[in-house]
Amino acid sequence: MQTLDEMLSRRLLTQGQHAEISAWVAQAKTPEAILQMPEALWRTLALASVLMNVDADITQAPLLSMG
Repeated sequence: MQTLDEMLSRRLLTQGQHAEISAWVAQAKTPEAILQMPEALWRTLALASVLMNVDADITQAPLLSMG
């Protein structure tokens, strides 16, 4: 939920979108249930994720430590 709150604070989601997505995630009992989110909300969440670069840590090359 912290990521959703950050999306809201960055104005990537409206108050209504934030409330709808939060409610959907809260009632979903499994990851599969989250994936059943209505398409319009899913697109909004996906766009906000891209704009925040949520996947940055999995798209960067790993740091190699000296040792």
